[in-house]
Amino acid sequence: MDLNMIWFLLVGVLIIGYAILDGFDLGVGVLHLFARSEEERRVHINAIGPVWDGNEVWLLTGGGALFAAFPIVYATVFSGFYLALMLLLVALIFRAVSMEFRGKVDSPGWKKAWDVAFGIGSLLPAVLFGVAFGNILRGIPLDAAHNYTGSFFTLLNPYAVLIGVLSLVLFTMHGAIYLAMKTEGGLQARIIRWISPLWMSTVGLYLIATLATMFESPFLFEGMLSNPLFYVLFLVLLAACLFIPVAAKAGRYGRAFTASSVTIAMMIGLSALSLFPRLVPALDDLSLSLTIYNASSSEATLTTMLVIALIGMPLVIAYTIFIYRAFKGKVVISGDSY
Repeated sequence: MDLNMIWFLLVGVLIIGYAILDGFDLGVGVLHLFARSEEERRVHINAIGPVWDGNEVWLLTGGGALFAAFPIVYATVFSGFYLALMLLLVALIFRAVSMEFRGKVDSPGWKKAWDVAFGIGSLLPAVLFGVAFGNILRGIPLDAAHNYTGSFFTLLNPYAVLIGVLSLVLFTMHGAIYLAMKTEGGLQARIIRWISPLWMSTVGLYLIATLATMFESPFLFEGMLSNPLFYVLFLVLLAACLFIPVAAKAGRYGRAFTASSVTIAMMIGLSALSLFPRLVPALDDLSLSLTIYNASSSEATLTTMLVIALIGMPLVIAYTIFIYRAFKGKVVISGDSY
């Protein structure tokens, strides 16, 4: 395994970490739009209050790793997806601000406005994550100099929107399972009723998306059936996905959450396996695609950054584990809560 492959794996791990960790708190934000009382809204926000900003560290770290290891991919994607990224940043900023501001004024209108901002600020990133992923799987229009030649509306093609809807439903299911762990009483009972239809919707959309991918991006399936790793990832995905409703029905929400996390990891892992060694396929001419070899930094840079990553990533993982252990258990609302 060479340095380029190691960095492909590291960037993949960071994206998976972000999707699992920020995925559930985005899902909680989407469910916040359906809360029925002020108490339920406070429970929603306080369920993710101690962890949401730490979860987004994985997004920043992933962006930094992409910039360091594959700067041409970073330049092409960030310039091509510029408006979408600005929309994502605005949504994330409104989401963060709404948590801090909604309790500053004791007015129903004030709180309702920030509740809507929190919900929309959670829904948009969940959709945009899938839309961006769908465009990478489909391929984007690139010229010979690896410049993006499409527009913002090129990104809003039916296939990418389908993957966006899939990621929204998947993250909402992930968030519902997390809320089932963190709540009790009537709110927990109502959230539990959401899990089964969200799971069925996720499975249905994933099957439709897989069929659509066969027609939209047949190159992703070339050589897949002869790769033993494909069968490992697929079987783990199948087992984890089927275990979610079993664990939820048994009231084992921690196990259901683990299964949901593994499901997300395997979905992204299978996508990465089908893309390899491409990072950004070119839509009209695959020979113009950006790969882990024609878009990477020098060997010296990859080596130096690998040393930094091997020091920094354990710290990020240790910090994440510590925070989750410190704030485990049911949500308790107090005077100091959001």
